[in-house]
Amino acid sequence: MKNKTHSLHRARLKNNCPICFGTEGLEFTFTQDEKETVFFRKPASEINEVLFCNGCNNHIYPVNWTEDIERVFDYNKKIAEIHKHHLQIKPLFYFSIIGTVIVAATVAYFVFYF
Repeated sequence: MKNKTHSLHRARLKNNCPICFGTEGLEFTFTQDEKETVFFRKPASEINEVLFCNGCNNHIYPVNWTEDIERVFDYNKKIAEIHKHHLQIKPLFYFSIIGTVIVAATVAYFVFYF
């Protein structure tokens, strides 16, 4: 089983960094994980968000966010397009189901008629 991470939305902020007080380095990144197997693909229901400052190269944790950063976060979270939260079945799953039904029907035929 593979786990992939998709970047949903990336936004540059003009707010001051709470650590280095620079105005040009803040960046929000919204990501979503996805589980993929041979038979299906399913996105996770939660969205991960990271605030990173390129000026001081630090992750800014929500404890350090100001009210302005929280407002911008709420706005950008609404903009981020979420992948649908449903199970997407691949063609190999259908072929395996059809193959299983054919094998079961063949075995039942030989058991009951021979």
